[in-house]
Amino acid sequence: MLRCCRAAAAIAAGCAPRSPHGLAMAKSKFEYVRDFEADDTVLPNCWIVVRLDGRNFHRFSEQHEFKKPNDDRALQLMTKCAQTVMQELEDIAIAYGQSDEYSFVFKKKSRWFKRRASKFMTHVVSQFSSSYVFYWKDFFKDQQLLYPPGFDGRIVLYPSNQNLKDYLSWRQADCHINNLYNTVFWMLVQRSGLTPVQAQERLRGTLAGDKNEILFSEFNINYNNEPLMYRKGTVLIWQKVKEVINKKIKLPKEEEEKEVEVTRTKTKVVPLHCDIIGDQFWEEYPEILAEDS
Repeated sequence: MLRCCRAAAAIAAGCAPRSPHGLAMAKSKFEYVRDFEADDTVLPNCWIVVRLDGRNFHRFSEQHEFKKPNDDRALQLMTKCAQTVMQELEDIAIAYGQSDEYSFVFKKKSRWFKRRASKFMTHVVSQFSSSYVFYWKDFFKDQQLLYPPGFDGRIVLYPSNQNLKDYLSWRQADCHINNLYNTVFWMLVQRSGLTPVQAQERLRGTLAGDKNEILFSEFNINYNNEPLMYRKGTVLIWQKVKEVINKKIKLPKEEEEKEVEVTRTKTKVVPLHCDIIGDQFWEEYPEILAEDS
C-alpha cells in the first residue's frame, strides 16, 4: 500500500516511479537537463595520460616538515598511492612519478569509462588523494597529518608511441633538472649558511656543469652517486613475480592440517628507478607499447 502511494506521489510530481531494481520505468519531465552534459569522449587509438600534481605542496611540505632536498617518506608514499591507483584501474600500462606529481598512461585501446575524459581524471585523482590520507601513517609514523592534501589533474592524448615516449622523457628530464638545482640549493642553505635568497642569486644563470662543480668542489658530492630515485624518478610497470605464501593443507592419511610453503606467480605493480629516455628500457619491456595495448 505504501509503495503504491509513493508511486502515485512520484507520478503527481512529474517523476518516474522506479522498479525494485532501481531502473527508471518511465521518463520524467526533468530529464531534459541531461542534454546540457558535454560529450567528453576522447579520441580512439590514443594513449590517455592523466597527470596529477600536488596543490600548494610547497606549503604542505613545509608545514609537515619534509626533509630537503628529498624526503624518502614522501616519495615512497607517492609511489604507494600510485600503485594503489594502478591496482584499481588495471588498464594503466605504465606510470611515472617525481616529487609531487605522477603520470598514469592508459592503454591506447582502453574502453574504461567509455573513454570519457572526466571519468579517467576524477577516478585517478580521487583514488590517489584518498590513498595519500589512508597510507600517511605507514610512512610518516608519528608525524600528524595537519590537513588533507589536494591534487589537481589534467588529461592529454598522445597518438603515437614516439609521442608517448617523448612525453615520459620530458618528465624524467624535468626530474633531473629540478633535483640537481634543489640539491645544490639546499647544500648552499644547510651547509654554507646562505639564505634562500642568497642561494638563488648564487645559482642564477648557472648551467648543469656549474652546479655539478659546486657540489663536488664545495661539498665533495658527486651528483652521479646520488640515489637513482632522486635523479630518475620512479617508473611503475606490471611484472610477474614469484611469491612464497604459507598455506594450510590436509595431507592424505593425516588428521590435522599442516602449514606448507607454496610458490605462486602473481602480476604486481613494480617500482623501478631507471632511465626511460634511451632505448634500453623500451627494448627490455616491449609489452608496454605492444599493439594490443
